[in-house]
Amino acid sequence: MSNSSTYRMRVKENFRMTDPACQDEVVQLTLETKNRLAVQTFQAGQYVRIAIPGLQDPAPGYFAIASSPEDSEAYEFFVKNSGALSQYLCNIQAGAELAIEGPMGKGFDLESHKGCDVYLIGVGTGIAPLRSVWRHLIQHRSDYGKVHIYAGFLSSLHQLLTDELEELADHNIEVSTTLEMGHDNWDGPIGYVQHALESDKPNSSNAIACLAGMNVMVDACTETLQQLGFDESRILLNY
Repeated sequence: MSNSSTYRMRVKENFRMTDPACQDEVVQLTLETKNRLAVQTFQAGQYVRIAIPGLQDPAPGYFAIASSPEDSEAYEFFVKNSGALSQYLCNIQAGAELAIEGPMGKGFDLESHKGCDVYLIGVGTGIAPLRSVWRHLIQHRSDYGKVHIYAGFLSSLHQLLTDELEELADHNIEVSTTLEMGHDNWDGPIGYVQHALESDKPNSSNAIACLAGMNVMVDACTETLQQLGFDESRILLNY
């Protein structure tokens, strides 16, 4: 299959990630090939175009792959229920088919930055392509220096992958989680991820930063990183 062609994949699994009490629903959608052969190879940070077979409405959408490039069995995605297509995907059942195009996009070029410290910065479902990165880094941990993830969420009810993020300490990966809305039992940073960056002042001398999320967040974090000495060539985007 060519990476530029459209092909069918089947829903393997679909489950809710956000707390049931959270008004914003986010699901993890897992797709496998119809014949259960290996999925197309991709670079961490790439995305695919997902469409409903035979329908033009709702229009197709683009979703970053959240699984590891080393996982050849399936693609995983984080889908927020925020529009007609995402609502359909949040309610889709196992066994249903979807039309896929890709993987596409430049992704994050990690190969040319071996030996560097790596900072992953994202908010909400923007951590999907970053999850692909950190799962790749786990497989190649000795090739890189310090790895630190800055993840931001609106509130504790909106947090994703809490257990997985905690377990990253076993792989010598540091995690800083920031909530925009704190609570009485929250002792972590409150505000935006750029505030956590300003507080920590990561060393830019031999480091790269991978950003993913809303444009306003990417712009704010880019400005903060540049103030901390990160050259533009070392601030990586996946699109």
